[in-house]
Parts: sequence; structure tokens; C-alpha cells
Amino acid sequence: MGAHHRPGDLVADEQVGQLAEILHPAGHERRPGERRDAEGLAALSMRRLAADLDAGPMSPYSYITGKDELIELMVDAVTAEFLRPDGTARGDWRGEVRGLADRMRSAMHRHPWLAELGLRRQAASPNRIRLFEQVLGVLDDLGLSMDAMLTTMSMIFVHVHGFVQIELADQEGQRRTGADLADWMRRQVPYIESVIGGGEHPMFARMTAEAGRTLTGFDDRWDYALERLLNGVQGSAAKPPGRP
Repeated sequence: MGAHHRPGDLVADEQVGQLAEILHPAGHERRPGERRDAEGLAALSMRRLAADLDAGPMSPYSYITGKDELIELMVDAVTAEFLRPDGTARGDWRGEVRGLADRMRSAMHRHPWLAELGLRRQAASPNRIRLFEQVLGVLDDLGLSMDAMLTTMSMIFVHVHGFVQIELADQEGQRRTGADLADWMRRQVPYIESVIGGGEHPMFARMTAEAGRTLTGFDDRWDYALERLLNGVQGSAAKPPGRP
């Protein structure tokens, strides 16, 4: 990573390559990058990184300025997993957007710390630029203006991040309480029955009677929601090219 740069400066390809050497060094049974996936960002510090690498506490500063820059580089490294694989032929826009969303969802489950960051503002970086190039190239087929394409791209990202955060929260709830969703709901039955018995919440009563017949799993809900999102994007494409 050579010379230090200010936050927000372009992250160069060689920096990302050297980050890989920091997070995934040869000879370590458990790599620091894998520790971040298991423990989250709360366990991330420059001192902890140095200890993971059996290096002096100041050694990482030879590569990066601090934790914020380390996180930027980690995000860029994971963003590579969002990209269409090299050598893969480009398909139609709908299949391309679905593939992107599926890859993002899978990557965020492999690296749950990414969901902790939400949609924080990111510096320009090699893989982020490649991601923009791929996604905008696909959306350009719809005849949207650049601002409309960027907003559509953000809408896709927000959907993926929000959905995965719900999935991860459910997993954390199971881990913390030892109860899956069905067990958790059963524990609430007495209170729910008392609310329904009052007759003041008819839609809530209907929900308890009718819900849970379809779209019961996260994968089903993911497919349902993503299809509706794509339908909305397709509807906006019916407007004249170059018009938002």
C-alpha cells in the first residue's frame, strides 16, 4: 500500500493486493480475514490484526493508515464477490440483476460484518468501480437516464442489505435464545390470543389466521420480493430512452 493516502482517495489495485497478503498470509491456520467473518467488526483493531499476524503492534501501519482504511479495503475485497465471474457471458438485464442480487446476498452471509456497515459511504476503489461498470452497463439496456440508473442501482443494493439484515437478525435471535421462529411465536401465543380476543385489531386477527401458508421461508420471500422489484424496474423501462 506504499504511501499513505487520505480517507476518500482512490484505493489502488496494488493496495487491494497487499491487503490480501495482510488478511490471508501463508502459514496461518486461521486467517485474520476469517476471524472478521466469525467475530465481526467489534473485534477489529490494528493491534488485534498485528497480533493475529504475530507481528509488532505498529506493523500494519506500514501498509495502511488505520482501521477506517482497513475497513474500506476489506469492503473492496468482498465487493469482488459481487461481480459477474470472469469469462461468463452477459445475459439479459433481468437475469443479470437477479444474479447480482443473489451474489450479494451470498457474500453478505459469508461476511456478515458487511451488514453491520449498512450502506455507508464508500471511497472509490477498484472493485467498486468494476461493479458500477457492470451494473450500469446492464441497466443501460433499459433506456434510463444516468440518474435513474444510479437510483435503480441503489434501490437494488438497499433491498439486498435490508433483506440480509433481517436474515442475520433472525439467526442471531436463534443463537441468543435457542428458539427458532416457530418456538418464538409459540411463546407469544397467550398474549396474542388476549389481543385478538379484544376485537380491536381485525387485520391482526386475520394475519394470525391466514399467514404462514405460503412464502414461509426466507428463500421464498427473497424470490417473491426480488421478482416484484424487477417488475418495477421493467415498468420504468417503458418510458422513452434518456427520460427518468
